[in-house]
Amino acid sequence: MSADVPDVRQTRLDNYVEAYAARTKGMTASEIRALFSVASRPEVVSLAGGMPNIGGLPLDVVGSAVRDLVIENGATAMQYGSGQGDPTLRDQICDIMRLEGIEAHPDDVVVTVGSQQAVDLVTRVFCDPGDVVICEAPSYVGALGVFRAYQCEVVHVAMDDNGVVPEALEQAIASVRAAGKRIKFFYTIPNFHNPAGVSLSDERRARVLEICQRAQLLILEDNPYGLLGFDGEPQRALRAADREGVIYLGSFSKTFAPGFRVGWAVAPHAVREKLVLAQESATLCPPIFSQLAISSYLVRHDWMGQVKQFREMYRERRDAMLAALTEKMPAATTWTKPGGGFYVWLTLPDGLDAKAMLPRAVTNRVAYVPGTAFFSDGFGSQCMRLSYCHPTPERITEGVGRLAAVINEELELRQTFGSVPPGAGRDYDAPGPELS
Repeated sequence: MSADVPDVRQTRLDNYVEAYAARTKGMTASEIRALFSVASRPEVVSLAGGMPNIGGLPLDVVGSAVRDLVIENGATAMQYGSGQGDPTLRDQICDIMRLEGIEAHPDDVVVTVGSQQAVDLVTRVFCDPGDVVICEAPSYVGALGVFRAYQCEVVHVAMDDNGVVPEALEQAIASVRAAGKRIKFFYTIPNFHNPAGVSLSDERRARVLEICQRAQLLILEDNPYGLLGFDGEPQRALRAADREGVIYLGSFSKTFAPGFRVGWAVAPHAVREKLVLAQESATLCPPIFSQLAISSYLVRHDWMGQVKQFREMYRERRDAMLAALTEKMPAATTWTKPGGGFYVWLTLPDGLDAKAMLPRAVTNRVAYVPGTAFFSDGFGSQCMRLSYCHPTPERITEGVGRLAAVINEELELRQTFGSVPPGAGRDYDAPGPELS
């Protein structure tokens, strides 16, 4: 090679690009991850991340439980454990799920490293490259990342204020199969949806189950927020009505603390065996220390009373966000009214792009997640997810005020310089407003 011609190999940022598996092309940083470094600055009001507020957690009780665990049972707690998870914790998980109508045996439960790993294990067990996964529109960004990494094709199905639209689900199943493609499962977050904030109505739960049963389509029910409703008893899980057609995922990250990274899957017997094998190949076993610590906490503390405290704390924050949105947002801005969980889904006036607007918002010291993060196909540009779980009510009010100012500035710029055609970026029927 001539001395005047640079060696491409010496200037390449990644010398292993040709060696990677094809699936790595789907591994990209989420828009939420990219926001963390900015949103964590103290001067920025972050309405972006869905971090649980563990300020109300009794750390003295947790600390005592962990201390006693090390002293009394440290040899077991710091050793390898079962690939399926600790039997006592699995039994306790069954008691927890009974609150949502699920009757399961501890042998049905597989403990995972958070419910995120459960999504990964189920996808690994079921999906080949090119297989289709049907998801709500929008859907959880972490699950979309898993499906992308396993080279699945995601087909989105419209939602409204009552959750996924059954007719749209039925049509999607028929269209995909008519195209000769294989659908492996329908992934759904039926309670206090991330990011949409809506819940699947009781009437639609029966309809969705009937559609999937008739189509012989597996349902993957992801339910980290089910016990965090603000009104009434927890809704009955889809799994409660169908033991063979639904894999249920749960987590302690929202009702206890995410740092322990303990979740679970409940699956039909044959599927459970495959999940255990996949778990063993991924991690050998989920961390036994975290499992025993949570098990001890559940025994020592009024954990349901603690969940009720969390619900009231999040209700206060939800109310602060909805009040601020009603007071400050410009006309033609709409949003959902969640009955629990962590999130509000906001749709901007026609012509505005949440992703393009984000740098201006961060400059004005407020952060959110653009709606495009929650679609596999680039849609959602007119929408954003707002999280009320972590900031104080006062900070939420301040953050919404800053955001409203940014939106008004953007509207003025559009009036001055023109805008994209009305309705652009709103290709799906997004959950609508509940402003009454």
